[in-house]
Amino acid sequence: MPELPEVETVRRGLAPVMEGQVIAHAAINRPDLRWPFPQDMAARLTGARVLALRRRSKYLLADLDRAETLLIHLGMSGRMLVSGAPVGRFVHDHPAPEKHDHVVFDMASGARITFNDPRRFGAMDLMATATAETHPLLAKLGPEPLGNGFHEAHLATALDGRRTPIKAALLDQRIVAGLGNIYVCEALFRAGISPRRGAGTLGPTRIARLTSAIRDVLADAIAAGGSSLRDYRQADGELGYFQHAFDVYGREGAPCRKPGCGGQIARLVQSARSSFYCPRCQR
Repeated sequence: MPELPEVETVRRGLAPVMEGQVIAHAAINRPDLRWPFPQDMAARLTGARVLALRRRSKYLLADLDRAETLLIHLGMSGRMLVSGAPVGRFVHDHPAPEKHDHVVFDMASGARITFNDPRRFGAMDLMATATAETHPLLAKLGPEPLGNGFHEAHLATALDGRRTPIKAALLDQRIVAGLGNIYVCEALFRAGISPRRGAGTLGPTRIARLTSAIRDVLADAIAAGGSSLRDYRQADGELGYFQHAFDVYGREGAPCRKPGCGGQIARLVQSARSSFYCPRCQR
């Protein structure tokens, strides 16, 4: 599932063709994705102007001039692809419709944004902009890790007294929003912290390293266009490249990249997910 860097990359790709533009026609080609679409969704979107395109955690939020906000979640395999408008250095012609093109926005500018989702784990919803933060999917989210609300004091307070492993704690979206398995593994490696360590035992020094590592790994991933492992594509259809810079994720048995370590990357299963780490330099 796309994590914060992938969703932020998609947002940045969509913003030039959506922000300030009118949705001339919205086509909804099925009644639902993960959940049913909101009532009269096509009619509520057609003719609306997109005032701003935001991201909250792993969700895209398009604020409309009708006092409503469109929430978009990419799910496991969702892609939002742009055609008919310059994206980066290229202009992509409108492709032939595909089987899993479930939602299509034709913009007044001539651009088209197509939401394609073979597995249909994605979701869309419409909500009042004024109360968007109270939506059930957003209400309990923690601070954005690249925002001012995420800092050492917050993380220390959130982890205080927790007996759960730090890996599981960082996947809790109430503690910090947008992190998933890939970037938690990578951040823990950069911070030199074992995924087995109890969340409440980190102490100020480790918390400081971890806070910085989370910010740094997310910034690096965004700069690389995210990580493409299976279905993820940027808005222009290109792959992300951060997977080529993974230090631990998916590298079981490979040598540790930390200079002078000499260890090998190991894998363990925590909460039904694989954790990758170096047992020698992560404590």
